[in-house]
Amino acid sequence: MKGIILAGGSGTRLFPLTKVTNKHLLPVYDRPMIYYPIQALKKGGIKNILIVSGRGHVGHFLELLGSGKDLGVNLSYEVQEKPGGIAQALGLAEDFADSGKIAVILGDNIFQQDLRGAVKSFVKQKEGAKIFLTRVKNPRSYGIAEVKKGKIIHVDEKPKNPKTNLAVAGIYFYDSHVFEIIKSLKPSSRGELEVTDINNNYIERGQMRYEILKGWWGDCGESFESLFEASRLVSSSKKYFK
Repeated sequence: MKGIILAGGSGTRLFPLTKVTNKHLLPVYDRPMIYYPIQALKKGGIKNILIVSGRGHVGHFLELLGSGKDLGVNLSYEVQEKPGGIAQALGLAEDFADSGKIAVILGDNIFQQDLRGAVKSFVKQKEGAKIFLTRVKNPRSYGIAEVKKGKIIHVDEKPKNPKTNLAVAGIYFYDSHVFEIIKSLKPSSRGELEVTDINNNYIERGQMRYEILKGWWGDCGESFESLFEASRLVSSSKKYFK
């Protein structure tokens, strides 16, 4: 199983911090943001990792991380020529995935849960996908899952009238069919290929499983407040983030 970290985007919500650098290179407590998803994958037993970044900043990632040797992983890099959505960025990883299962993390998401058990469980899962849900105070800001009788029946992207407060966190496990799904997607009203459409495709196939995230979760790219809160949470959990 391989790992993919999506670290593109323009970071407009964190401007002017992102005027001259990628948001995933901003500090969260005592290290760059991108270190946390790398660490999460490594703890989950995944050491072959692809970082997808936009033009203009991929050299900064390479300068910081190199081959990944110092962090105990093997890093590869891919460039997203222009912003086209999470699903479009993920589509660039098809050759890297090499027809195998993948773990995808949004580079601005930090979470406390150890992924080892979830990775082992998904490797045994015959087909399909798995997403991770967490309860949030502001469900209008996220993709929100509607769950009935232990199954996800739909994910609504930033709903005006949320049916639950179960947000889809920025970590996704997919089988190799994800790339066929991406090729079938049409751009949303934002002109992007949406990860929510990938997830709903798996749900419609009856191949989506889910897990409730344990511990805290932080979306560092949502706002200055969320970036600050993530630093505070990491600071209070230093034993976990050694």
